[in-house]
Amino acid sequence: MEWKGASYAKINLGLHVLAKLPNGFHLIETGLVYINWSDQFVIKPANQTRLEFSDLSIPTDETNLVSKALFLLRGLGLKGDYHIDVRKDIPAGAGLGGGSSNAAFTLKAFNKIENLGISDDLLAELAAKLGSDVPFFLKNEAVIASGTGTKMESKPIQPNYWIVTAFPKEHSSTAEAYQYCEPDHEKQPLANLLNQDPEEDWPYVLFNDLEPAVIPRIHAVGNFKDAMIEAGAFYTAMTGSGSAVFGLFEQEFVASEAFTSLLQLGYPASLTKPAFVPDQKIYIRESE
Repeated sequence: MEWKGASYAKINLGLHVLAKLPNGFHLIETGLVYINWSDQFVIKPANQTRLEFSDLSIPTDETNLVSKALFLLRGLGLKGDYHIDVRKDIPAGAGLGGGSSNAAFTLKAFNKIENLGISDDLLAELAAKLGSDVPFFLKNEAVIASGTGTKMESKPIQPNYWIVTAFPKEHSSTAEAYQYCEPDHEKQPLANLLNQDPEEDWPYVLFNDLEPAVIPRIHAVGNFKDAMIEAGAFYTAMTGSGSAVFGLFEQEFVASEAFTSLLQLGYPASLTKPAFVPDQKIYIRESE
């Protein structure tokens, strides 16, 4: 028997950095939505638990979020051993939440595989221990995240546009992005912008406050934003702390051409349909 499923990436619709706290964390506000960029999991029973990634540069020791999720589940009754094979398509260090998404999938998958009976609320508590955005990936819907990123409220903000997302193959440090960011507590609430302002106004009102801290160090982010506009996007921004960039397109053929061009240039990219909803089911296949 084996279990299969996918863990999906996210992008940030706006990211307001409102204040820096004494403990070094920041108060933020951001819209988290899904894109059609995923890592594929295949889980099989084994004599001992082994975690394997197609990207061999990713550590598989106790520092990995999947390993940390398994450790938490062991404390709540997980007993079996498994071979966990992850085909990585979501680039690491891109602001797409790939590691957090993997961790959330691990919590959900093994809760189902061993019928652990862990409630949704307790799963969310476990997820929050692993990272501020891990609880988002337990959901199947867009949210507004606030506070230190852990307070989440479901909102219908998934764009009804084609989304092209691309990674310029330069990793961005989250710590450095926040270190060089200038908080601004006088921002208009992001929920108001996303719910009340028409999308055509987003280029003038919707910003990722980490961009000014990242673009001077990673020029490709600015170059990719320019390229998205030239390709026909009406709005473009960096996601998270970078360095991936996304663009929103009104027409499918324009988005498809932009996506194809990025692939031909050798950049990892994804194309997401309007009103996208990820398939986060866990599928079971009996051994032949």
